[in-house]
Amino acid sequence: MLTKEEKSKIIKSNQLKASDTGSPEVQIALITNRINSLTEHFEAHKKDHHSRTGLMKMVGRRKRLLEYLKKQDPKRYESLIKKLKLRK
Repeated sequence: MLTKEEKSKIIKSNQLKASDTGSPEVQIALITNRINSLTEHFEAHKKDHHSRTGLMKMVGRRKRLLEYLKKQDPKRYESLIKKLKLRK
């Protein structure tokens, strides 16, 4: 789980302007952080299928947000992909 300090750090590193907390970049970064922490959780708890369902929902949500961002502004999409190291 994210602490308030970690969450605010992620928001500050991805926001477009000072009061930005809901842009696609911020949302994708927060979801990516949660996905990465859940991936570590599944290495220890292989049979936790209920949490795996939530993980798959988060992956789908991130995918939809990435598609939206790619359609709206491809340059911002490319920079975010490189920053979060999502695609190779």
